[in-house]
Amino acid sequence: MQDCFDRLYSQSVSGHNFYDLTELMSSQDNIRLAYRNIKRNTGSKTAGTDKLTINDIQHLTVEDVIAKVQSMFKRYEPQTVRRVFIPKGKGKTRPLGIPTIWDRIFQQCILQILEPICEAKFHKHSYGFRPNRSTHHAKARLEFLINQSGLHHCVDVDIKGFFDNVNHSKLLKQMWSIGIRDKSLLSIISRLLKAKIEGEGVPSKGTPQGGILSPLLSNIVLNELDWWVSDQWETFESRYTYSTSGSKYQQLKKTSLKEYFIIRYADDFKVLCRTRSQAIRMNYALRDFLGKRLHLETSEEKSKVINLKKNSSEFLGFLIKAVRKGKTRFGYVARSDMSKKAKENAFRQIKEAIKVVKRKPCAETVWNFNTVVMGIQNYYSFATNITINLNQLNAHLRKSIYNQLKNIRTEASTHDMTKTLQKRYKGYNVRLFKIQQMVFVPIHAQRWKTPLCFSQTICNFTTEGRDKIHNSLKAIDKTTLSYIMKNYIPNRSIEYNDNRISKFIAQYGKCAILGEELGIHEWHCHHITPFSLSRDDNYSNLIIVHKAIHQLIHLRDKVKIENLLQSLNLDSKQKEKVNKLRLKCQNEMI
Repeated sequence: MQDCFDRLYSQSVSGHNFYDLTELMSSQDNIRLAYRNIKRNTGSKTAGTDKLTINDIQHLTVEDVIAKVQSMFKRYEPQTVRRVFIPKGKGKTRPLGIPTIWDRIFQQCILQILEPICEAKFHKHSYGFRPNRSTHHAKARLEFLINQSGLHHCVDVDIKGFFDNVNHSKLLKQMWSIGIRDKSLLSIISRLLKAKIEGEGVPSKGTPQGGILSPLLSNIVLNELDWWVSDQWETFESRYTYSTSGSKYQQLKKTSLKEYFIIRYADDFKVLCRTRSQAIRMNYALRDFLGKRLHLETSEEKSKVINLKKNSSEFLGFLIKAVRKGKTRFGYVARSDMSKKAKENAFRQIKEAIKVVKRKPCAETVWNFNTVVMGIQNYYSFATNITINLNQLNAHLRKSIYNQLKNIRTEASTHDMTKTLQKRYKGYNVRLFKIQQMVFVPIHAQRWKTPLCFSQTICNFTTEGRDKIHNSLKAIDKTTLSYIMKNYIPNRSIEYNDNRISKFIAQYGKCAILGEELGIHEWHCHHITPFSLSRDDNYSNLIIVHKAIHQLIHLRDKVKIENLLQSLNLDSKQKEKVNKLRLKCQNEMI
């Protein structure tokens, strides 16, 4: 589908309108890719209101899955969405809407085609729910504007329950305005938004969190806000753009325009300004724009103007402040800490992990504790004062580990750690404990990492953009791979057809026994435990081999085996591998 996505992206950049998108969405290749993407998602094991998961679909043939999804495009009626509440901390919950598995595959088909069109239209400093971008890129951009541009006045505007209050008719108009003019698709999306929620009825507004399309649709809604702020200054079209007398911004500073820069991650955004009076004006303007143009309500108490030289601003779990530093361009640099809420959440998560270890002391629960701690360390490692923040947590939590687990833990040294963990925590001289040879990782041991801004040349839908991502990956012959992807085996399950592609890529197109590269007609996909015995099409039960090796695994005729062995000239290790596979097939060893 890559060529199709690239074409949609370049057409969208050129300002084209799109009229026949449902045809692309219901194509065989797009449906097969949708299945592949949904299967990779851990949520595919979660049942909707019809109690079905990906496991109930994977045994169907490719033709069956394609026919089912294509029939949904002809006459779409969304099934009821399952409502689930997940804990948010402090007793609060976040509502999630879980569509049925067929609706998820259907939404994925739509998402794959809409994404390249929308990516071309989105603002470059919008970072939420977009490929290759992260919260750390948004934080790096905010700090860049403080450090390099000397913008120290920040506007914080809080949107009340954004996902639950998106205006449906406004969203459809915004899709039309960015070039999505396929009326049958807009009708489908309108029905999707109005899908009945179990126990709550039909929603009149909002995009259900948990739906595959929701993140993209929420970005479409707020894209108008991004460009409205950006066009005040950052992307303001001016005759000075190509001026020889300095940059565009130097020329704009001579006008009465005000400097405004927006950084947005989903519904969490900041606008940085040069002066306090500009920030106050922007605060009122933003609330007015969100209310009148996007029909979104803002929180009066949480919306404020902050002077970053005096107070901190909270953004994505970090507290960011501008502190004085000599010999820098503007005399101030950004300093960041874990926010109060982030510390409380981290404390609660680690405390809970300790209780789990106490209830069931084993290597598995200790590893669970380690993953919780390392997850917190990885995310907040971009906070300037991370070591101080984690030391504060450690002061409270080490007592819990020491006291609550004193009868079940033993002393440990760094040599008891795996090589990876030894490398990670090298240079920290700390007292360590273990249970069943699994060492507890030190909570405070994390150095600060420099956050890097997002490289705007990275893009999934241009050759140059993909090169920046994929240069380090081993390439497989494109012709062979293309042939394998197009030519699936009819009457075999969609799971088998998908996993054989994954296995071929994982083995770099080489035979698992001979180690040599396989051509289009030389490779076979073998079930390690025969399908007739296991009915197992899982990835772990498949192996890619040369067709002659495949014959050798299944042959029982001794003369034919002897002839094959002479032509293949296998060494003892290769014979051993073949014999292991033969035994699984209930054949005697060679």
